[in-house]
Amino acid sequence: MKHYFIATIAAAICSVVSHQHSFAQTSSMNKENNRQWWKEAVVYQIYPRSFKDSNGDGIGDLKGITSRLDYIKSLGIDVVWLNPIFSSPNADNGYDISDYRGIMKEFGTMEDFDELLKGMHQRGIKMVLDLVANHSSDEHDWFKQSRSSRNNPYRDYYHWWPAEKGKPAHRWSFFDVNGDAWKYDSVTNAYYLHYFSYKQPDLNWENPNVRKEIFDMMNFWFDKGVDGFRMDVIPFISKDTSFPELPKEYHGDYVTYYANGPHLHDYLKEMNKEVLSKHNVMSVAEGAGVTIETAHNFVDEDRHELNMLYHFDGVGYGYVPGKFKVPEPGGYKLVGFKEIYSKWDSVFAKKGWGTIYLGNHDQPRMLTRWGNDAPAYRDASSKMLTTFLLTMRATPYYYFGDELGMSNIKFDKIEDYKDIESINMYQQIKNHGGDLQEFIEAQKISARDNGRTPFQWDASANAGFTTGTPWIKVNPNYTTVNVAAEENNPNSCLNYFKKAVQLRKSNKVLVYGAYTLLDKANEKIYAYTREEGADKMLVILNFSKDKVNWKLPKGILLKGKPLLNNYASFMNINGLVSVEPYQAIVIRLK
Repeated sequence: MKHYFIATIAAAICSVVSHQHSFAQTSSMNKENNRQWWKEAVVYQIYPRSFKDSNGDGIGDLKGITSRLDYIKSLGIDVVWLNPIFSSPNADNGYDISDYRGIMKEFGTMEDFDELLKGMHQRGIKMVLDLVANHSSDEHDWFKQSRSSRNNPYRDYYHWWPAEKGKPAHRWSFFDVNGDAWKYDSVTNAYYLHYFSYKQPDLNWENPNVRKEIFDMMNFWFDKGVDGFRMDVIPFISKDTSFPELPKEYHGDYVTYYANGPHLHDYLKEMNKEVLSKHNVMSVAEGAGVTIETAHNFVDEDRHELNMLYHFDGVGYGYVPGKFKVPEPGGYKLVGFKEIYSKWDSVFAKKGWGTIYLGNHDQPRMLTRWGNDAPAYRDASSKMLTTFLLTMRATPYYYFGDELGMSNIKFDKIEDYKDIESINMYQQIKNHGGDLQEFIEAQKISARDNGRTPFQWDASANAGFTTGTPWIKVNPNYTTVNVAAEENNPNSCLNYFKKAVQLRKSNKVLVYGAYTLLDKANEKIYAYTREEGADKMLVILNFSKDKVNWKLPKGILLKGKPLLNNYASFMNINGLVSVEPYQAIVIRLK
């Protein structure tokens, strides 16, 4: 059986580089590391389809988000990143855009959008949208024109390969049942390129008219008052348009050959010049294919490209190599986890700026993936992971529902899945005689739909998300894990998240301070200091279900009581700290 088709997307996107770094870095306040609002922000990501339904059709919408703006404000966050809200036939839940200046009908109208943006700004919340510019929908008018004739003015808006030249060299497609990124189109006897679904043809950025269309569209939204863009698979926009055969050493690491094309940074510099530099906005790249060696090319201030990027090293860790998102037996190893995040901190310690996240719309729930969703440990491990995200030197991106301790739904059958990734990969494995049961079990931990179930507002029917039938099933634990149950409980995950946000906001050392990893070989404790001038803090995180006695490193002297603690107790006897299962402690140092 061929295994290339089940190569882990996350593993393909990145590889953990094994080398030593000096993790203690000096925080630099030079020009490259000056203080900016987007560095100090806490970003809260909302998947609109699953947040709040206002009209009973089972699909979250813009009015639903507007109706809950006071809740969003109460979290203390600064920025909301909305997944795509543009017109779309929803082959990939909005990442297939048919009109970049229209609103998806299921989500509402442009008037609804304007009201939402106004409501956010009135509450001091900034809005960031998704820029999906590597590909459009095949139902976009550009593509309809492009496929109609080889002589159409829009023909070169996409990548076409005439069939008389033979089939082009193989390229992998993420969401194609056959893993083939070239689709034959009989209308003009040619193949078109789609790195993702055949419903998502890749735009041809080599055409200056395409770039102008995208830049004009960005300015359209900025003129409306939008505060930034998260840029979907932006390293893919530049391609070697000769589409040569892949090198012999190619072993499924297709992203290496798809990302960072020959003109990528030319295009990003042009985007900065024509759009980004004209507005006080934030920009973050989904860093597919970005490595520690190439990261600075995107985000250094003197490059005049983007503000930030997020990498895949962390979320891609802990999967079996050569299989599609199958978790390693026994779970991931904390020592490797620490190495990844310490490595990426060191990358931006003196120049540029980083991001940190554990969950988003492309990931399972962070509680299930990185913590422990068993009832006995749910609260503690959720709070521990929140502490990690909000005490690292990087802009934290926090996924909606994680503040409640929402967990994976863990579907037992493929019929419950709505995600094109899970459905097509299941079919691929089936076609190749693979282990379908292994796939379903693995998806209970790693599937994207685990992070897309409806937000849990209360214990009423459908978790208060909708009065209709939800587009995807609600997690059965909504009766106890919900906003209504947690808002009035001072010890809830929700109220802990609010405390953690406020701690970060009131202590800039947690934003800009130097990070130093402690006891890096410890297999259960992740501990580090944050230091800026005389202000120094210690963070102790127990990533295990065991009680651990952890000896403070030489020279570490605690000052006062913990500033943040997910347990009522804190015991330190002569430098030996007793750390409860999944306990998180933030404490000032002398």
